[in-house]
Amino acid sequence: MSPAARPDAAAKATGRFAYSSDLSMDGMLWGATLRCTHPRARIRSIDTSAAAQLPGVRAVLTHEDVPGCKTFGLNVVDQPVLAWDEVRCVGEAVAIVAADDLHVARQALGLIVVAYEELEPSTDPWAAMDDDGARQVHEGGNVVRRLRVRKGDPDPDADVVVRGTYEVGMQDQAPLGPESALAVGTDGGGVEIHVSTQCLFEDRRQIAASLGLREDEVRPVQSGIGGAFGGKEDISVQIHVGMLALATGRPVKMVYSRDESFFGHPHRHPARMEYEHRATRDGRLVFVRARIVLDGGPYASTSMMVAKNAGAFAVGPYDVPNVDVDCAAVYTNNPTAGSMRGMGSTQVCFGHEAQMNRLADELGMDPVELRLRNALQDDTPLPTGQRLRGASPVPEILCRLAAMPLPAAADGAALPGGIANVTHGEGVRRGVGYAIGIKGFCFSEGRDDYSTASVRLSVRAGEPLVQVQSAAAELGQGVDVVQLQVARLELPIARVELLPPDMAVGPAGSSSASRQTYMTGGAVQMACRAVRDEVFALVRARDGYGGELALTAEGVASAAGLLATYAEILDGAEVAKTVEFHHPQTYPLDPVTGQGDAFVSFMFAGHRAVVDVDCELGIVRVVELASVEDVGRAISVPAVEGQIEGGSAQGLGLAIMEELRVEGGRVRNPSFTDYLIPTIMDMPPVRSEILEYPDPEAPFGVKGAGEASAVSSGAAVVAAIEQAIAGRLARVPVRPDDIVWTAR
Repeated sequence: MSPAARPDAAAKATGRFAYSSDLSMDGMLWGATLRCTHPRARIRSIDTSAAAQLPGVRAVLTHEDVPGCKTFGLNVVDQPVLAWDEVRCVGEAVAIVAADDLHVARQALGLIVVAYEELEPSTDPWAAMDDDGARQVHEGGNVVRRLRVRKGDPDPDADVVVRGTYEVGMQDQAPLGPESALAVGTDGGGVEIHVSTQCLFEDRRQIAASLGLREDEVRPVQSGIGGAFGGKEDISVQIHVGMLALATGRPVKMVYSRDESFFGHPHRHPARMEYEHRATRDGRLVFVRARIVLDGGPYASTSMMVAKNAGAFAVGPYDVPNVDVDCAAVYTNNPTAGSMRGMGSTQVCFGHEAQMNRLADELGMDPVELRLRNALQDDTPLPTGQRLRGASPVPEILCRLAAMPLPAAADGAALPGGIANVTHGEGVRRGVGYAIGIKGFCFSEGRDDYSTASVRLSVRAGEPLVQVQSAAAELGQGVDVVQLQVARLELPIARVELLPPDMAVGPAGSSSASRQTYMTGGAVQMACRAVRDEVFALVRARDGYGGELALTAEGVASAAGLLATYAEILDGAEVAKTVEFHHPQTYPLDPVTGQGDAFVSFMFAGHRAVVDVDCELGIVRVVELASVEDVGRAISVPAVEGQIEGGSAQGLGLAIMEELRVEGGRVRNPSFTDYLIPTIMDMPPVRSEILEYPDPEAPFGVKGAGEASAVSSGAAVVAAIEQAIAGRLARVPVRPDDIVWTAR
């Protein structure tokens, strides 16, 4: 079957697609936010009188005007809607304004006078674990979550020991579409908010609580999203724009500027990791110790889940009999960190793969052979005690990567710096590096994660029509295509239509954790089968037929042929089914040992990177990225390939260029001028192979696909640079001076 076409493809290609920042209404006001410029300070007073008197200003609101709960949060309710006693990071929202136009709104912000008493910030996450009460970001201590994973002997003997300390900088999701929303009041005092978000239901819960409304009085509407990658899972503009709409009685629109967007959403957690690997002389891992600290910034966001992933997968996809992992996510006064593609697995992949390369050096062994010798096998228990379901793809991923032919040598403009004519090959060396990663998908640790979908079969203009609907957010990742493709696989009807996302269908959960293909795809599958069974029941009631039935493009058939057309069966009516799909039960990790079946299942991906490095200038050109990923089953091959290429690009960015530079709690480069992301000139060809090891308990056997490529790609690039310079690197992103000083 040919893949379903993307419903939004033509509109996006021609520029007709409406993103949330494009929306407008008659009588619309513009909103703007006043943000603090101190990483930590006590608020002594807020004077809004001058701003309120500016012509064209319709509302100036502070914490005193929050109708309901003054704090919100995705998992922990700890973030102020508008700060009142203390600001805990640069960019904290202090006041909001609505005005006739954006220029006036921003002018009004400059008239608000806030008296601050600056306080000493806590900016070192390692030290934050032991800060005394005066340096606590929140009462109760700075540790958001601490996960310990213990398995086997805590101090076994080994022939070889390698140790390393590694750091991962703060990466931004860098969505091209900034945070934006349009709010309008509804009859009865409610509010409708058109917003680019990853989860309508989570938004509604938090918005309603802070606006002092019932949830049925708040209606978030999914609007066009210009990228997210985890950055739009948390609340940004939603509550503010709702407050302004209710206060003014007029529609209000808010769109973050680019620099404001860098402050307005959580980023990838920076990490510091201390590793120790012990092995036998023939390369068998005996023991892994890891100490990991994740900088969560001042608010919890998803730090608890990121710590879970980092701790559970700190060893990587390897069979290790003895494990001692201690992972903590901590509060600091640095920018808030939260969800980003890989969520903890990306950070530790750099650590455990760097250690495997060091161990290979120490043993004089090929890095791929070392990984194969320790790869997870079928039914191998992870450090948490959970076993894989079905076959392990790790050995095949490694073998396929190693077997791929290498690209030809580069010259001229293809060399690093060659396009600027700064080199003709002097000092340029080629390196090849490998990395493999593991991550769980869907929500875990006992959370009852589910998705809802509705499928309707009718006859329109004489032809059968299948209509599919859910509340799943399409971020560009392809969940719309998945829903269409699943319906086409289940119901052999030519016309399949996807209706706009609607909360009335029921929760679909967040478009995060690589869960939508599994969860909403599963819900669509179950709803299609419920429609099929209802159609069969109608035929049996109509004709009294007791034999086997099958759906065809025209109607219902028996082994002898067509029994009835859809028009005859439905007789002007329709069959509609709405179904919830729940994944298999998971369980919390033991707080002492970290043991437990916490994850639905696992995804695996490996990368081989080929780089050319100018060792004198510290310039890197990634020549090729090769990827092998197990997706269980590819519902839409083009969508999976797109996910692999996109995740690989973000991993490349983390490896050599993407970092928010934070000094003393202040971001130094909040713009695309200074925060660099890979362009078409930076991205090499991506050679991808898709493995399909179906999950025996999953709909169609699918696994997550959206994050795995971002987990291992960056680590592979760094490994390739290390081979080229014949030295080891301890931090990403790798900077030119790191290369120059390390190259031998």
